[in-house]
Amino acid sequence: MDNDEQKKDVIDDDLYEEFEEEELYELVQAEKEKALKKAAMDKETNRPKRPFPKWTFWLIAIAMFINVIAILPQTFSIPAINFLITSAKLSTQDDIKTYKKAVVVVETGESKGTGFSISSDGTIITNYHVVDDNETVTIAFPDDGLYTATVSETYPDVDLAVLEVEDGSDLPSLELAEETTFVEDEEIYFIGNPLAFNGIANEGTIIEYTQLKSWDEPVLMLKAPVYRGNSGSPIINQNGEVIGVVFATLNDDTNGKVGLFIPIDYLHLRYPS
Repeated sequence: MDNDEQKKDVIDDDLYEEFEEEELYELVQAEKEKALKKAAMDKETNRPKRPFPKWTFWLIAIAMFINVIAILPQTFSIPAINFLITSAKLSTQDDIKTYKKAVVVVETGESKGTGFSISSDGTIITNYHVVDDNETVTIAFPDDGLYTATVSETYPDVDLAVLEVEDGSDLPSLELAEETTFVEDEEIYFIGNPLAFNGIANEGTIIEYTQLKSWDEPVLMLKAPVYRGNSGSPIINQNGEVIGVVFATLNDDTNGKVGLFIPIDYLHLRYPS
C-alpha cells in the first residue's frame, strides 16, 4: 500500500494551525543582528544618542500584545484549551500517573510523535508514519530520560512500527490486551504529545468500526480531542490494557470530526509478543 496515499485519505494537515517557533526565532535573531550592527556604527562615529522616547516603547509593547492575542486563537482553540484542563484533572489519578510513565516522545529530527513501552527493556510501539524511513530515532521517557532506539519492525499496511531501545532496562511499560473488545460508547483513556505539549492525558468514547478506502481492514472511530502529535498514543481501557493505537483524524459524515485508532489485534497478528 502507498503510505502517502494512506495519509492523504485520513490525515487533514489543515485541521490545526500551529505557530512556527522557528520563524519567530529567525525574526528575533535578525532584529538582534541589526541592533548590534547599529550599536557598532554608533560607537565608531561617536554620535550622541538620543534618549529612547517612552511613548515609542509603549507603542511597540501594545503592538506586540495585539499580535500575540491575534495568534492565540489560531494556535490554541477553545477545544484545545479544554483538553488541557481535562488532562490536568485526569493526571491527579494514580492509574493515569502510572500510565504516563510508559508513554514516550518519539523524535526523528524532523517530526515529533508519540509511542509507548510494552516491556521493561524498552520495546516501543508507535505509528509507521511517525518514524517513516528512519532507521533510528530518539525516545524520551518522562522520568527515565533520553534513549536512542532502532526501528526493528514496520507494518505500513496498518501504520504500525516497533522500536527497540538501546541498553534499556527497568523501564516502565503498559500491558497489551489480548484482543480489542469494547461496547459502544465505552469510555477509554489515551495519552500523547499533541501540538506543543508532552504527556497529555485525555478521555473519550469508542464509536464503531469504519472502513477506509486505502485500508484492507477496518479501524475504530473515537469521539475524543485528538490532535497532531497524538499519532502513536495508546488507547487504554478501564482495565488498564492497551486496546489500540491512535493514528489519524477523520471528518465523518455521521459523527463529525473523530479520532481513528488501530485495533491492537493487528499488532498481535504481525508481531507476536
